Amino acid sequence: MSEQTTDTGQTDSEHPEHSEGGRYTSKGKEFTRDTRYISTRITRDGRDGFAVEAGRYRLVAARACPWANRTLIVRRLLGLEDALSVGMPGPTHDARSWTFDLDPDGKDPVLGIERLQDAYLARDPEYPRGITVPAIVDTTTGAVVTNDYAQITLDMSSEWVDHHREGAPDLYPEHLRAEIDEVNDRVFRDVNNGVYKCGFAGSQRAYDASYARLWNALDWLEDRLAGQRYLVGDSITEADVRLFTTLARFDAVYHGHFKCNRNKLSEMPALWGYARDLFQTPGFGDTIDFAQIKEHYYVVHTDINPTQIIPQGPDLSGWLTAHGRDQLGGRPFGAGTAPGPVRDDEKVSVGHSPLT
Repeated sequence: MSEQTTDTGQTDSEHPEHSEGGRYTSKGKEFTRDTRYISTRITRDGRDGFAVEAGRYRLVAARACPWANRTLIVRRLLGLEDALSVGMPGPTHDARSWTFDLDPDGKDPVLGIERLQDAYLARDPEYPRGITVPAIVDTTTGAVVTNDYAQITLDMSSEWVDHHREGAPDLYPEHLRAEIDEVNDRVFRDVNNGVYKCGFAGSQRAYDASYARLWNALDWLEDRLAGQRYLVGDSITEADVRLFTTLARFDAVYHGHFKCNRNKLSEMPALWGYARDLFQTPGFGDTIDFAQIKEHYYVVHTDINPTQIIPQGPDLSGWLTAHGRDQLGGRPFGAGTAPGPVRDDEKVSVGHSPLT
């Protein structure tokens, strides 16, 4: 296996946590996310060798993972269920791979595999990096096409348009893309990834710096959302999807488990109202499985929670309380409409959400 270089120019020998399964922290160092994803794209013209085709591909997306959760939300908002099937691994994984332990016989019913790792190895028998979700697999070969989660949702909006439902919202409108990209850049750096940089910090200095950046960003978002219903424009966009999956996990996981504890999300009026508004919007809260989320973080991250004890709280009933955000105006789906009911085989388990 050749030595790999990260986006920061550092090698796997400097960051063993990028190639050693089950390891998330490196003592004395800040957390650095390995962003070397499989960048192949599925497009309308098939320029990378993979053309959009209904029924050909399978999205593998664990409910527990915030990056995968984005794809579940966008797939549902755009109505891609008939075109792009979904496989959902269980909330925990071992050092090797996510596994399909929730499916009968522990195998994905379409791909016929027990481990997502098998699809990565079908793409590259010596695949050197982590086995991540989301991933899109070509069912004709059983091989992963891409795991580039940021590009996957953008392509769902721009490349899968022929398969969007009637009334699908425009989540990445052309005239707002520059602003969406700017907001997404800071939200990723300081919030989406920022909570991980706090939780997986290998030194007090690294933690302190990440903690300061996280709360500076959350205060910026609190101010921004005090006077507008959505992050960019007057309807839901890709920016809202990306922020929401972190907010949904904040009080349940990041506040305690990742030491992001200046205050709870529920103590920030604008952000808490905004999060509840989205949670109660079809396509958002109905993809959130709090039981799986907690099990994943508290069981898998044994280097920061060696007892693997899963906390009982927090109380989730607040997610369904009135938010009053509609007084700020805006239309959730713009000129479009809300998605229909969740399919029976994709519903969150009873008791895993205040919606169930």
